[in-house]
Amino acid sequence: MTNHKSQITNDQSQMTNHKSSMTDLRTFEKKALKKGFSLIAGIDEAGRGPLAGPVVSAAVILPVSFPVGEITDSKKLTPKKRADLYEKIYLHAISVGIGIVDPLEIDRINILQASLLSMAMSVDNLKPRPDYLLIDGTFGISSDLPQEPIPHGDSLSISVASASIVAKVTRDRLMEQYHQDYPEFGFPRHKGYPTKAHKEAIRKFGCCPIHRRSFKGVKEYAEQESVIR
Repeated sequence: MTNHKSQITNDQSQMTNHKSSMTDLRTFEKKALKKGFSLIAGIDEAGRGPLAGPVVSAAVILPVSFPVGEITDSKKLTPKKRADLYEKIYLHAISVGIGIVDPLEIDRINILQASLLSMAMSVDNLKPRPDYLLIDGTFGISSDLPQEPIPHGDSLSISVASASIVAKVTRDRLMEQYHQDYPEFGFPRHKGYPTKAHKEAIRKFGCCPIHRRSFKGVKEYAEQESVIR
């Protein structure tokens, strides 16, 4: 009986995983299309948690016939796979918009407001202009366009997932470029996130101009040590 019960449990687990993997990532887009909207943009950001660098958002309008599979939340993909999908998204998308808010502005208005601002900027950079927005998270953005916040949207909407990939790759590449100016911090490895190595570098070298001085783990040293120029 024990083996039989174990088999049932395993079968149920497999069915649950199968259903999860079969989630229709076009459900939100289909609902918007049925409402009469045609240019539906997915919006997501990358870089809320790091101690350094900008917050970057992307807005992506995909065609109904978007042919690329394997799109999912960027955090679930390897860097190589993200880079591959990034190129395919740009190739097939109707439009891609990017919004970037730098560390100075993040410190001035806080990371939540900076994230929402970068999202609004990414939408403003779309051509043509969308007529409906699907936004990752629980907050709307400053826009007169109809919009729908979607908690965990990067796992539920193909447009938002595509935006998450574009935002992540764009930000990662920016952090790799910053390495040329500030090699002491090893930005290509951790992209500014609070890893042990990054925090140790801050303790050793102080903070540089792209560090977020309002963030715990940086502000303590920004007040004590001279900034690297």
